[in-house]
Amino acid sequence: MLKQVSYFCRMQKNSSKKQFEFVALMASLMSIVALAIDALLPAISYIGEAINSVDPTKNQMLITMIFLGLGVGQLFFGPLSDSYGRKPIVYTGFTIFTVASIVCVNATSLEVMIVGRIFQGIGLSAPRTITISIIRDMYKGDYMAKIMSFVTAFFILVPVVAPAVGKTVLNMYNWQAIFYVQLFFALIVSIWFWKRQKETLKPEFKIPFTWSIFLDGLKEFVKHKETIAFTLISGLITGAFLVYLSAAQHIFEDQFNLVNEFPYIFAGLAVSIGSATFLNGTLVLRFGMRRLIFIALSLFCVISITYSILFWGAANPPLPILIGFLAIQFFCLGFIWGNSRSVAMEPIGHIAGVGAAINGFVSTLISIPIATLIGSYVHTTVLPLFVGLAVCGSLSLFVFMLIKKTRTAALSK
Repeated sequence: MLKQVSYFCRMQKNSSKKQFEFVALMASLMSIVALAIDALLPAISYIGEAINSVDPTKNQMLITMIFLGLGVGQLFFGPLSDSYGRKPIVYTGFTIFTVASIVCVNATSLEVMIVGRIFQGIGLSAPRTITISIIRDMYKGDYMAKIMSFVTAFFILVPVVAPAVGKTVLNMYNWQAIFYVQLFFALIVSIWFWKRQKETLKPEFKIPFTWSIFLDGLKEFVKHKETIAFTLISGLITGAFLVYLSAAQHIFEDQFNLVNEFPYIFAGLAVSIGSATFLNGTLVLRFGMRRLIFIALSLFCVISITYSILFWGAANPPLPILIGFLAIQFFCLGFIWGNSRSVAMEPIGHIAGVGAAINGFVSTLISIPIATLIGSYVHTTVLPLFVGLAVCGSLSLFVFMLIKKTRTAALSK
């Protein structure tokens, strides 16, 4: 009897270790995206000087354009992973990322740098999209949301430290060295992935690749109203957050004159998202994805509308007040992102690769114009950012209530 108990305990311990490593590995695959974006933030003005681009609003494209690559790339890598498996596509993405990083290091103009950033995004869209597909291959429902929350919580650790890492590398070497750090991290993660992660796409689920796979996947995608609704919500909320991400350096370094403090402020706000995401992993099994999304969206709208009313036509408030408002906003994001994507993916698990690709592409297609439009108004105050958050949050809440009503009606029949 004691031997059986001991054996059971060892098995449970091994299972926990494997799950922890799986979560850490998936988070690392996604984290390369965060490193490629956030580590560059302290260096944007230096890069602008090096490539003769001194307009802060134009230099925001160094951040937003990588998202364009992420959106376009996953549209192809998702379906390809349904045909050839998850792992080969991840390796392909890392290869493209490496070439694009070399282009960025040698760029001499804004246009060339943007091309490099777009292709960095295309390359990184492979591990980012395939991570979602691998998780969907292995889990479903609220438990999938729980795993996604823990993955995202690990993933958030990189935005916490990335700007500080970028600032340190910049001070010790130059802005080009930041790209070499990204490449080194990508190499380590790719070796780990190669050694430790098994292929999760079963042979019987492989779909022969044809160009019609996009059309067939899209037809299946649009059959599910919840998938469409929560994809729209993801796009709206991501677009609003992207304004902050692309303008953060300009806001804190130029508007508040906090050049040295910027990495630490950025890190503190990232902790807000991470703590909410980690908490979501515990609460989602108790309250469910949809209820948590509703509560978070409601608070998200209230906070952004309150700020817009209080500081309409006024200068920036004191820094602690601004950080307080942003921290609450980002805390809400921790409950919205992972849950929205999980709800969107739930009905389309049988086409997880192409489904994740379409979900990500549509979200990006919505978010980039939003970020570009609102970001162009962030000159002397942060007000346009909060107006954008209020509008996007309100539209998201409207879509949520609409689909909730439709779902309730369908369940009552």
